[in-house]
Amino acid sequence: MKRRTVHLVFGVMSLCCAGIALERGLRLQRTEGLNAEIAHIAAAAVAKDASPAPVSAPRELQLAQALALSKAGAHDAALKGYAALIQAGERDPIAQQALFNLGNMYLRQGMAQEAGALPLFELGKQRLRDLLRASPQDWDARYNLERALRLAPEDHEAFSAEQQPAHEQRRVRVPGFVAGDLP
Repeated sequence: MKRRTVHLVFGVMSLCCAGIALERGLRLQRTEGLNAEIAHIAAAAVAKDASPAPVSAPRELQLAQALALSKAGAHDAALKGYAALIQAGERDPIAQQALFNLGNMYLRQGMAQEAGALPLFELGKQRLRDLLRASPQDWDARYNLERALRLAPEDHEAFSAEQQPAHEQRRVRVPGFVAGDLP
């Protein structure tokens, strides 16, 4: 009786270990396949008129395709790819990486242009701020935002003068009270 119980426990433990090993093997095979496809995307020359990866493709491949499009200079197609990743994910790591890459793409475009670069810097800073709201511990995004703020500083005086209401608008008037009643 005792021997049968020991063999039964050993059999159950062996089946559990085999199941875990099978699951890990399948996950490794899937990851190796994704890595091979990402390496193929990175090695292939991307044309400027290329389109982003289809939505049915794994999110990792969509991110790799959008990054390749961005590096090739097809910024409109890369923007579509990044936007699809950001909208589809609720701030998962791939959506956060897409936000980071999108912000960097805008900043690189702004640095490449001499005239009219300010809107691109503002878009890049906004994307990096969105990322930092979702993930405040992202030091790469903090660093890039600081660099963007040094390249295109914000004029706080202009904002504060416009946002402050006139002195008369701040005065509170309460019916039934005379101006000297309240301290």
